Amino acid sequence: MRYTITGRNVDVTPGLRSAIEEKIGKLDRYFNPDTEVIVTLSVQKGKQKIEVTIPVKGNIIRAEESSSDMYVSIDLVEEIIERQLKKYKRKLIDKKQSAQSFSELFLTEEAAVDEEIQIVKTKRFAIKPMDPEEACVQMELLGHNFYVFLNAETEEVNVVYKRKNGTYGLIEPEF
Repeated sequence: MRYTITGRNVDVTPGLRSAIEEKIGKLDRYFNPDTEVIVTLSVQKGKQKIEVTIPVKGNIIRAEESSSDMYVSIDLVEEIIERQLKKYKRKLIDKKQSAQSFSELFLTEEAAVDEEIQIVKTKRFAIKPMDPEEACVQMELLGHNFYVFLNAETEEVNVVYKRKNGTYGLIEPEF
């Protein structure tokens, strides 16, 4: 794998670089040698954060983790990516999708049966036209992390969500 490691408000020391390449390198068996891994390290308010992005054909495998120690964050993000890869592998096999970025060994390994996606509950609700700010208020009143609503301005279904840092995001469909 090819690594692109950058730091925001933190120097990427040789020790950090080798820890990243060692930990994320454990995932090497899942990918072809020319797969690119983009790693961004940052420090914000005492939190040591790592973001790992691995573009694969048609999708992006991405994980981020933060803790008080960068080396702990590196360990945690590696576990998250490995879990995502196992779920993604099931999808690749089920849908017979193109798997050019993955190694043959990874694709032929036995898939874990217990990690199958199961939808256990379905909700139906009326969508009320409102502006994004009103949707954020409704989301807070309900105590949810996201809220689906009909945008009164665009007349399209949108989603507002609460980000980890306490700010809000808006998802607008693009057809």
